Amino acid sequence: MPSAAALRLQIEQDLEDRFPSALTPSPRTIHEVASTGIDAADKLLDGGLPIGAISEIVGPASSGRTTFALSFVARRTAEARICAWIDVQDALDPESAAANGVNLVQLLWIRCRDAGTNPPGKSRPSTRPWTRLDQALRATDLLLQAGGFAAIVLDLADIAPEDAIRIPLATWFRYRQAADRTRCSLLVLGKRAYAQSSAAIAIECGPVHAEDAGGTVIHGFNYEVMRGRQRFAPGSQTIRPGMRKPPVSTWSAGTQWDGKRA
Repeated sequence: MPSAAALRLQIEQDLEDRFPSALTPSPRTIHEVASTGIDAADKLLDGGLPIGAISEIVGPASSGRTTFALSFVARRTAEARICAWIDVQDALDPESAAANGVNLVQLLWIRCRDAGTNPPGKSRPSTRPWTRLDQALRATDLLLQAGGFAAIVLDLADIAPEDAIRIPLATWFRYRQAADRTRCSLLVLGKRAYAQSSAAIAIECGPVHAEDAGGTVIHGFNYEVMRGRQRFAPGSQTIRPGMRKPPVSTWSAGTQWDGKRA
């Protein structure tokens, strides 16, 4: 009886003309990453967030997820790249974004309208309410398909999880395909993860403590970031069996806030 190696060789020779490399494993794809602007996070994430993929930044309110996204966008706009921020609940503060280093000239800020209003160009009431979440999802789709954006932030941080989990998986899959084709980093902010298997990485943020400068003045905040899920590792670093990476890292964001004047 011929050995397994001989059978394999015979099959490869038979399929050689019809299906080249039919039994040859695909080479490992090297995935690009972009720095988050936070050294501790970059070390935890093997260099930064993936390019051409979906990254989910999750956590409760005041967990640092928005500051994390602003830091990433700041690095991208500093490189003269165009970014977009899709603001579902109109919660972004441009002054805070600029204070975090974001070049507002390079940022497209999309502010969604109140729920129940009609989209531009439609005078008659639509049969289905034109909600803020609907607008945000359509805007994300249009920007990803158009291309030209280095990073797009879909801010679902203030959306109730029971509403956001109703986003069809087909929508996230379409976003994933478009992001890969246009080499765009799509960041999704939320209270929990929604994109599931379509996301390349999920990052959980949480507050640690505030640093006060005496009295009522807060000098900065310390945050904790944990890598919850990662579909691939960048080609720049090989993960060998037995290697263990620190699952949690901490970072600080400076500010100047006076409780007496707030």
